[in-house]
Amino acid sequence: CGGSISDSSGVLQSPNYPGSYPNDADCVWEIQVENNFRVMLTFRDIAMQSGTCQQDYVEVYDGPLHSSPLLGRFCSGSFPTYVSSSNMMSVRFHSDSRYSFRGFQAHYSSISPGHNTTIQCLPDYMHVVVSRDYLESQGYSAHRVTLNDSRCRPTVTSQEIVFNIPYDGCGTTQEENNDTINYSNMIRVASSGYIIKRKKNINLHISCKMLRKSWQQVMYAAEDSVDVNEYQFGRYDMNITFYDSPAFLQQVRSSPYYIDLNQNLYLQACLHNSDPNLKVVVDTCVASPDPHDFNTLAYYLVRNGCPRDSSYATYYSPSSHFARFKFNAFEFMSRHPSVYLKCQMLVCRLGDFSSHCYRGCSTRAKRDTSSAEEKVDVVVGPLQLREGAAPSGNT
Repeated sequence: CGGSISDSSGVLQSPNYPGSYPNDADCVWEIQVENNFRVMLTFRDIAMQSGTCQQDYVEVYDGPLHSSPLLGRFCSGSFPTYVSSSNMMSVRFHSDSRYSFRGFQAHYSSISPGHNTTIQCLPDYMHVVVSRDYLESQGYSAHRVTLNDSRCRPTVTSQEIVFNIPYDGCGTTQEENNDTINYSNMIRVASSGYIIKRKKNINLHISCKMLRKSWQQVMYAAEDSVDVNEYQFGRYDMNITFYDSPAFLQQVRSSPYYIDLNQNLYLQACLHNSDPNLKVVVDTCVASPDPHDFNTLAYYLVRNGCPRDSSYATYYSPSSHFARFKFNAFEFMSRHPSVYLKCQMLVCRLGDFSSHCYRGCSTRAKRDTSSAEEKVDVVVGPLQLREGAAPSGNT
């Protein structure tokens, strides 16, 4: 195991991975990429003998093994990412003579130390900023930067090239992968020259990946181009609003919202996203007098799509980005000044009938990852009992 590596990207893993690694192993990989680039190493799986990391462990060095600083040693826990300060990084895997586990897997790639490119996955579009100074320092013109769809032009300022790339336009493609929904596009930076050229074109592949309770933002470049990787996290933009009637025409804007016992309460959840092929439904709603504690004293209106309160009901919605529902004000409000709701909304692909958005009530104990779906938590409130109010009929 181990050895010298000079490819621009690849995979490192312990011997026999994903099988058990051998005892008494001592492997050293030396990764050396092109001059003026750095090595980025991201661990995707770690399963070793945990504890003080004295028996089995992985070490990452910022350069050659015996003359460089130690960036980190670990044997379990979260999956770290390391970036070298030069074009070389060393990785050492060590195991003792006792227990054996699955080991580790890591991906590495070369990145430009001064790419100065950022990406944000906003509710309606991908916001990408490329440093104009950086491009021009590499010999590229800011006016030769285009999207896959050349009709969608960037905004070029004295310092930046800014793209606002919609999720449902400008050549953005959509792909489902297990429980993720991926949006991808490509920014092209063409080399100057009319007859011949001596520099490679840059193809920046931009991706927003929805994973579990966040959007993971990824940027990378195609082969024969400058490699760029950016990882950031965002969230779906979701809100819940009270309405004064089942017509859902007039929002309730007062806060706190003063109500009577047994009064009908009408709510609408709204997903703010430009992708028309998303559907939102109510998965779970729980009430509590404490907006930070929904466990000590909690009352479920609906759980895993199954109504728990007899007054809970859903309404037809004119848009798949809306979910409308109602319930009646309940009795324990008389003993607490305020009540808050925490609702977990489910976002799925429109028309994906294998998802929980279409299955309805489910008694599942854990998340089913057979289809692309995403859960988003929203807290709304407070609700307060109107002073002197007696239980009322439906209003």
